[in-house]
Amino acid sequence: METFCSNFDLGSSIPFSISKSLIKPTSKSLFSCRFSPLNHGKTPRFKGVVPQALSRKESIVQFKQNDFLEKNENLVKWLGKGFVGLAAALSLCCNSPALAESLTVAFPVSRTPEVNTVQRTLIEAWGLIRETFVDPTFNHQDWDLKLQQTMVEMFPLRSEDAAYSKVRGMLSTLGDPYTRIISPKEYQSFRIGSDGNLQGVGLFVSVEPNTGHLVVLSCVENSPAARAGIHEGDELLEINGERLDGVDSETAAQKLRGRAGTIVTVKVHSGNAPGVSSEVKLPREVIKLSPISSAIIPHKMPDGRLLKTGYVKLSSFSQSAAMDMENTIQDMETQGVQSYILDLRNNPASLVTAGLDVAQIWLDGDETLVNTIDRDGNMLPISMVDGHAVTHDPLVVLVNEGSASASEILAGALHDNGRAILVGHKTFGKGKIQSVTQLHDGSALFVTVAKYLSPALHDIDQVGITPDVQCTVDMLNSPKDTFKNKSSSSSSSLEADSCIIVAEHELDIQKSEGSAS
Repeated sequence: METFCSNFDLGSSIPFSISKSLIKPTSKSLFSCRFSPLNHGKTPRFKGVVPQALSRKESIVQFKQNDFLEKNENLVKWLGKGFVGLAAALSLCCNSPALAESLTVAFPVSRTPEVNTVQRTLIEAWGLIRETFVDPTFNHQDWDLKLQQTMVEMFPLRSEDAAYSKVRGMLSTLGDPYTRIISPKEYQSFRIGSDGNLQGVGLFVSVEPNTGHLVVLSCVENSPAARAGIHEGDELLEINGERLDGVDSETAAQKLRGRAGTIVTVKVHSGNAPGVSSEVKLPREVIKLSPISSAIIPHKMPDGRLLKTGYVKLSSFSQSAAMDMENTIQDMETQGVQSYILDLRNNPASLVTAGLDVAQIWLDGDETLVNTIDRDGNMLPISMVDGHAVTHDPLVVLVNEGSASASEILAGALHDNGRAILVGHKTFGKGKIQSVTQLHDGSALFVTVAKYLSPALHDIDQVGITPDVQCTVDMLNSPKDTFKNKSSSSSSSLEADSCIIVAEHELDIQKSEGSAS
């Protein structure tokens, strides 16, 4: 194989400029990566560094030449023997002073376009992890060598799925299930949940495990699907004339979504009328998804007084969660609510910044909301700046094993600052924070960038938060969307919830103690 010099065309390969040592990972930034906030320009009302989504950016990887050649002898031999043919090259042209201390490596690049694209995604993901992953030892492995091995393994592949499997296999060696890559379609669904808006018909569908049929979980209130009379439990048979046999829920959701103003035709089998099916034309619209559902529960005190308790269920931490909750609480205050139950059960969370914003609805002053620990072991508290609570009424927070991540940050902030009593069951125990980065092919990389402790320095990861008071499990496994109407005045289903009964009892105690003082 001939020696390739500076005039070699690397347009079909993936070059690296190699000059600094990258063999031993350090905390020093070797890339220029911007941090862009997830709350779309809104100025955070707290101080401290919150890990955010990294910007889309190609990275230049740097090595020290001698170390690279010494540690990668096999790769150089493969290239020298023509193992990768004309698909890649190792440039060793060190005649000019400019190249005397640098080495350009072109890893083997597949001629299959789909695999080529994933190889570039691999490099982008590898660089982001190298700069930000919480464990600077990368699970006690040589992360640089891992890239080289994976690139060579991907070279003979012929499909995008196989290439992505290699990327996922490389990420799995980090020993962190939360550091992962998701496909462009999966990321689109994640963005819809985070943004709280989509263009579609307002249907939530799922595959019924026993039958494999696609059934309606719920309809967004006043959506095209709801106005057309589609109900929970109905079965979807066709979308635009295509049978849905064997189609998964994500694929069906993609078919239902589309540009506002267009029409989609669905054939539905009614769950309330066996044997009856109908075809409905649904206009697609912009659908706003509210993470908040609420109700006012009239409550009789032991002394005979009739009081109002505001029940607020937060199902996810979308970008609109804090604003929606603040509006809900302000509305309840005008209706004379005197105490609150905040339900975080079965909330697996999403955006950490949204959780911090929600905490500030209930807290005053400069309270610490959470403590983060970076990859170097440095602890940094994230605190409010001149916070002003919307209400100071007594508060109980409901949690269970489905409360995770931002839910645990919020519960810990309210509990450790003496603002709320926790009722329910021990939480999930996810004490790590991820950044989310959209990559160039539309996929997204989730990277664990920090650990966190509660304001009182309680470790949450794999431990969870134990509530002050436990309750029975009569309704803990009920669907998350049991209470669909945001302003429902009906409280019969809530009154049957044993955890809410316990919460009301705790509120009685708080109000009694407040009256006595």
